[in-house]
Amino acid sequence: MIEKGWQTSERATRRLKKRYRRERRLKAAGILAIGLALGVLVLLLGSVISRGYPAFVKTEIALEITFDARLIDPSGSGEAKQLAKGKYGRALRQALFAKFPDVVERAERRNLTQLFSKAARFELREMILDQPDWIGTTQRVWLTAASDVDMLTKGSLPRDVPQAERRLNDQQLAWVDHFEAAGNLRTVFNGGFFTGSDSREPELAGIGGALAGSFWTLLITLVLAFPLGVAAAVYLQEFAPKNRLTDFIEVNINNLAAVPSIVFGLLGLAIFIQLFELPRSTAIVGGLTLMLMTLPTIIIATRAALAAVPPSIREAAHGVGASPVQVVSHHVLPLAMPGIMTGTIIGMARALGETAPLLMIGMVAFIVDIPSAPFDSATALPVQIFLWADSPERGFEEKMSAAIIVLLAFLIIMNALAVILRRRFETRW
Repeated sequence: MIEKGWQTSERATRRLKKRYRRERRLKAAGILAIGLALGVLVLLLGSVISRGYPAFVKTEIALEITFDARLIDPSGSGEAKQLAKGKYGRALRQALFAKFPDVVERAERRNLTQLFSKAARFELREMILDQPDWIGTTQRVWLTAASDVDMLTKGSLPRDVPQAERRLNDQQLAWVDHFEAAGNLRTVFNGGFFTGSDSREPELAGIGGALAGSFWTLLITLVLAFPLGVAAAVYLQEFAPKNRLTDFIEVNINNLAAVPSIVFGLLGLAIFIQLFELPRSTAIVGGLTLMLMTLPTIIIATRAALAAVPPSIREAAHGVGASPVQVVSHHVLPLAMPGIMTGTIIGMARALGETAPLLMIGMVAFIVDIPSAPFDSATALPVQIFLWADSPERGFEEKMSAAIIVLLAFLIIMNALAVILRRRFETRW
């Protein structure tokens, strides 16, 4: 009996089933890999968010402050310069000691004042400068609590451990409970986290200075890297002759895109600081260094976008008498712009998250003032995260995680913008 064709033979059926089983295993392995990746990502984000979100609120304590004119304005002039020199720390201590008259020992009084942030006296000064008519009156004001009180209120510090293992002793816990029972303890949105600069006190530290430094650094990077990268890509793709020199340049550009970022930091240190003697820890040096790192990415992305434009566009433009420059500037470049913008945004997102190059050029300095110009001393958001991660104070842990959340938000927004621009303006041929 003659066997049927190979389509229905038993051997072919076994091979087909075996192939289907392999495909199912491969599909299952792919789904498992995606699931593991998503699980790790969720675990990472969950850990960062759970540790960082408390930093977006802060703890405040209410206190009845008597703004005695003898302490605030002894000269009686009422001038802002004199009011700024007032003894607000003494006014705070007098209010505390009046509230707890049984606290008489020097050590106990020091422990009592440690419930409030060192910025409390400056907050009182700002209140009087805004409302000088408070002088000579008693007002109920809300003042920032110390970092340990803040973490205790948020549940970050345990209460049910021996006193030797706590940052707050039993007496301080009793005082905190007294404030809370009287309705003089609350948590509010911490706007200072976004507007303040770095501080040695965790409750006062903010990312405002780091955000300003990152803004100036990325602005310089974009202003320099975008035109240089696009111009270099246009020349290499559209005008450069194909010879050994251009091949050598193209190979090196591709290699530079894979060079570790710390190498660009060493290059920036050697060229911009040691050779040109630009000041350390400034946005101008950071922007120039990140420009060197971002240029290869922009050049490669721009060349890919230019190569994706069909040759028929160029031929049609040449056919109506356009010069080579007009062909590129009027036709090819506008059509390639979505891809160019996508590559630029991705390059800028990489620059935003870089730390190693900025550490090499000295942007690891402790910066208190918010930079207002490219030549001012500055730090960047990733470097600020690095500094807080190295701090021994536990209060900086939640600040670090909150700064990571902000950085991730910016990176996600930039990458989403790149995808939106690509899909919105991309022309399919």
